Amino acid sequence: MNERDRARWEALTARERYFWAQGVRVAGVDEVGRGPLAGPVVAAAVILPPGGTFCGLDDSKTLTPRQRLALYRRLLDGGALIGVGAAGPRTIERLNILRASALAMERAVAALPVAPDWVLTDAVSLRLSVPVEALVEGDARSASVAAASVVAKVLRDRYMEALHAVYPAYGFDRHKGYATAAHWAALARHGPTPAHRRTFLARGRDGEPAAADSPPEVQGATRRAPTNRARQ
Repeated sequence: MNERDRARWEALTARERYFWAQGVRVAGVDEVGRGPLAGPVVAAAVILPPGGTFCGLDDSKTLTPRQRLALYRRLLDGGALIGVGAAGPRTIERLNILRASALAMERAVAALPVAPDWVLTDAVSLRLSVPVEALVEGDARSASVAAASVVAKVLRDRYMEALHAVYPAYGFDRHKGYATAAHWAALARHGPTPAHRRTFLARGRDGEPAAADSPPEVQGATRRAPTNRARQ
């Protein structure tokens, strides 16, 4: 690890090291998929091993698909504890995207193999039985939240690639459900699928909600890994 990477890692783990020194088990939580027209919002909760080092870890939006996949594999192999949660299109329609996102995050925390003592989020308040610290730009300030953003992004992309096999006419493997021109064109030709968020489509092409995460790049091949089925 060079000095630049070391300095970045030290900055990214400042909050974690504060808790580790006190023996507090801290989890980072983040979600991916607020903005798309289709598919679930997926969240991950990650407890990093105290003293572990994951050089290159950062907010998933700043990383390439290859970098995200490599980090995801390193987290799995490096002792990170991971929980995954999701909220599907019907839940998003019923609750609205903000509450559905929070629900997915709460489900991710509940899915952790051990309960955390403290939870860090990317500026989202959650209904949990443990303290929740909502950090503005948390995925760029906390290693645990950044790790959660990477896990959530990798797993949601895989889900959308699998959905492409069910609905190949829509290009889910390329745009991951985001409101690209090709996606709107497929909707005009074929109409919506059960995977689409009807409340988002009702706003029309000029009024879709602003994405809370960046549109995806075309992702290469990925290794099979366990995922949670997106809840309806």
